[in-house]
Amino acid sequence: MLKSVVRAVGAAVRISSATTSTARALPLSCPTLCAPSSATTRPFTRSLWMLNNNGASSGYRPKLFSSKVLGPSVSCGCGGLHTEGDKAFCDFLSDEIKEERKIQKTKALPKMSGGWELEMNGTEAKLTRNVGGEKITVTFNLNNSIPPNFDEEAEQGQQKPAEEEPEIVSTPNFVVEVTKQAAKHALVFDCHFPEDEMSHGEGEEESDIFAIREVSFQPEGDSEWKDTSYTLNTDSLDWALYDHLMDFLADRGIDNTFADELVELSTAAEHQEYIKFLEELQGFVKCN
Repeated sequence: MLKSVVRAVGAAVRISSATTSTARALPLSCPTLCAPSSATTRPFTRSLWMLNNNGASSGYRPKLFSSKVLGPSVSCGCGGLHTEGDKAFCDFLSDEIKEERKIQKTKALPKMSGGWELEMNGTEAKLTRNVGGEKITVTFNLNNSIPPNFDEEAEQGQQKPAEEEPEIVSTPNFVVEVTKQAAKHALVFDCHFPEDEMSHGEGEEESDIFAIREVSFQPEGDSEWKDTSYTLNTDSLDWALYDHLMDFLADRGIDNTFADELVELSTAAEHQEYIKFLEELQGFVKCN
């Protein structure tokens, strides 16, 4: 008798739990689209809504984020899922690509002065030059090279006019490798662009727009930084030694002029990759 009562109570609990679970799941028919994404932490976006300054008032966004469950279309023979949401997504991407092409300054990547040779491998870029028997190699990656830009209006959810939106600039970390013919190892500098040093106006004393984070001796041409090699961190470094390291780089063409040109190159290359990604995304959604 007691076992029968326990079974009955357990069954009732399971039915109650299933009902509650279903009730909670109903409002979340589009959790991925409706939930805030990491992009909302950025006050500016490449979205067409920001570029055209029409935002939610255009009536286009509510259509994309509708919680209505859309049925698949059977017009395509690829066997993939096609919905009205996919069609709206493709229409948006088409407009987005057009807008990005409008603001694209040039399709050709800008040239680096100083005799640097550029080699691109996807998002990885390599610049090389030879100076007095030394080989200088600079490598950087376009991914995650656009720093976030926070302001009070963005935190309060206010939208700026398109003409007031900050320009998107790519400032990647970059690695400088200096090799000598007689040396067994390469001297490697891990460099970056501090946010507070990226702008210097006229009349102000010019400061370095990039900084050295770490210095180490590494096997020549090795793409992986070996933790077994001693690494000098510049956070607690004597300023006199740090200045000599910066002068060492400047003598080999790694100075503010180089850094400015690298930012221009990286920004143009990153924008190309962004447009290419949008085109591939559109083709994937359309199943082309």
